[in-house]
Amino acid sequence: MKATVIIEKASDGFFSCYMEDDHFDFGLIGHGETAEAAKADLITAYESLVKMYAEEGKALPWLQFEFKYDLQAFFDYFNIINVTQLAEKAGINASQLRQYKSGLSRASQKQYEKLRICIKEIGYELVSAQL
Repeated sequence: MKATVIIEKASDGFFSCYMEDDHFDFGLIGHGETAEAAKADLITAYESLVKMYAEEGKALPWLQFEFKYDLQAFFDYFNIINVTQLAEKAGINASQLRQYKSGLSRASQKQYEKLRICIKEIGYELVSAQL
């Protein structure tokens, strides 16, 4: 089963993640100083829940997580991405994208869509690349 997890930077500077789906009879959350730490915390919570269910003789569905990031969490988790180069490829002003990354400004839906398409294209290129 697929479970959608939202990862975002909170106002306290920490990152949190939570299951978006409400069709499960349980929920999972994660918290950490980085997006990666929050994600790891959520996975640990899931593994603990699997063990607890097994001890009670219950079966927990195997979940395949799909992660959705806000821009701050995305750039924290994928910190190898060069913001200037991504902005150029996506057709967005680099200083504006840096403001989105830092949380000083919020991207419009149009800007999010440009970034989403660009990141998807980069992903396809990486998957098809051979060394």
